[in-house]
Amino acid sequence: MGPLSGIRIVDMTTVMMGPSATQALAEMGADVIKIEAPGGDGVRNIAPGRHPGMGGLFLNNNANKRSLAVDLKRPEGRAALLRLAETADALVYNVRPAAMERLGLSYEAVATARADIVYLGMFGYGQDGPYAARPAYDDLIQGAAMIPALVARAGGCEPRYVPNAIADRIVGLSAVSALCAALFHRARTGQGQRIDVPMFETMTAFVLGDHMAGRTFDPPLDGGGYARLLARERRPFRTRDGYLCALLYNDAQWRSFYAAIGQAERFEADPRLSTMAARSVHIADLYADLAAIFAGRTTAEWAVLLAEADVPFAPMHDFETIFEDPHLQAIGFFRTEEHPTEGCVRRLRTPSTWSETQPVLDRPAPAYGEHSADVLREAGLSETDIAALIADGIVADGAARPVTAVAAEPARSRRMDTLKAADPV
Repeated sequence: MGPLSGIRIVDMTTVMMGPSATQALAEMGADVIKIEAPGGDGVRNIAPGRHPGMGGLFLNNNANKRSLAVDLKRPEGRAALLRLAETADALVYNVRPAAMERLGLSYEAVATARADIVYLGMFGYGQDGPYAARPAYDDLIQGAAMIPALVARAGGCEPRYVPNAIADRIVGLSAVSALCAALFHRARTGQGQRIDVPMFETMTAFVLGDHMAGRTFDPPLDGGGYARLLARERRPFRTRDGYLCALLYNDAQWRSFYAAIGQAERFEADPRLSTMAARSVHIADLYADLAAIFAGRTTAEWAVLLAEADVPFAPMHDFETIFEDPHLQAIGFFRTEEHPTEGCVRRLRTPSTWSETQPVLDRPAPAYGEHSADVLREAGLSETDIAALIADGIVADGAARPVTAVAAEPARSRRMDTLKAADPV
């Protein structure tokens, strides 16, 4: 029963950006109904996976959701979606707005079904500029927002994308923030609204928030770029037997570090070290000096020395060691559980802790169309109408589910409906 319990969200998102956002909302207790076109979200089939349609990437971005499989290109499917929208607090999508208009699901159309709905879209570019109709993916937006160029400048290498869907994730989190704020606004005023969260603008603001530097001023004081973040040696330090992540940032940490290695006088004697401003100018050279120093001791020796000197450090984990991290083990960050169809799977704990309304992932990612009949029933469609939609191929009903999963859902649905009726949000 998280902080968004009682909120129902129609989730018309696919791939990574939208589903990661709506999973966060579902984790906070929202009743997220994932709308899937015929064949389902394409991410279902990204390997690896034990069974078709249930790949690991899909499982990790669609927990706590219910799946309604419906063909929105057919009038009956669109009508069913609008019936569902009447019961929803928000509709979230991540296709281009023109595609929503072609489906007959523009903001104006959906607001006709529910006037105070929050209608939020995530897509490539703002709709008031020349790129409005362009398609976009994470790689493209990383490039447009300067990330590969910054990687090349910092590393002296060819431009590369960050090996995470970082634009998708950041824009998704921005959408979560915007949606929660819009729901708060509606709770105070009763007013719904349309929200556009464009990837290019969001990521440009994200990157330039760090790197405007001298271009903050007119005329510019420099060519832009935060020197410390772009320093060649700003990377895990190679030790005698491996790598270690360490950061010397403030005066106390630099002073303590040199004292710990037996060069206490250096902090006072070297003018490059004396102030934050001086270090900023000479940071590339200072990081190069640190790289040479770190190569002289083992990782374990540095861990002891830095801990005693109160200099921040952390291990450089990989796919083998991250699961053995003692802190993550102590807090139960990783847990294994039995998925109804996929067997034993590893799940991640909610990172934040709440004193009253702790978010939790308590329902596994759904099978394709697993909840179609249940959701349509809650939207007010009769058993006859639902059967007809299924028979006509407009709705897919993934009803072949374990009995335990089926039995658990109606009680949750009734609880959500009760809360929704009582909650002004």
